[in-house]
Amino acid sequence: MTRPIQRPSARVFLADHHDRLLLFQGADGTWFTPGGGIDPGEPVAVAAARELLEETGHRVTADLLGPMVATTAGHWRGAWNGRMYYSVESYFFLRVPGFTVDTSGFTDYERTDIGAHHWWSLPELRSTTANVVPWNLPPLLDRLFAGDLPAEPVTLPWHHPEFAHLVEDGA
Repeated sequence: MTRPIQRPSARVFLADHHDRLLLFQGADGTWFTPGGGIDPGEPVAVAAARELLEETGHRVTADLLGPMVATTAGHWRGAWNGRMYYSVESYFFLRVPGFTVDTSGFTDYERTDIGAHHWWSLPELRSTTANVVPWNLPPLLDRLFAGDLPAEPVTLPWHHPEFAHLVEDGA
């Protein structure tokens, strides 16, 4: 069996002053946070700030992101190449005043794969039947919106259940 490609990523729970979370919608209908792959040797927070700028147009320094608040990890298959990947996703929380999302920094793949963005309220997240990743966001967002940053990152469940059996076997 071919070993999965390691692809760590840095992501941001980006909230506005109305306690709404910015999510993007992929071609498969899944909603997800801004963020993406970490370049070799790049610190996680620096990658999160870079990805935030590229995907939303919002500029922030890595130190303003604060501590990592959540992680999730698991396997997934790249839609563009069919290869198996293993990701450890690291999440930061950032509250911002409202702004117009600027997607002009999207890569060609993102322009093809991402069809929409939306600022989600907690009631919307609790009631949606859409696939929103990472899973189990509302309880964590309740804490974050209240200013209760976890002392250690919260571990969220992996959102590709078809590969859950691989996690026990290691990457």
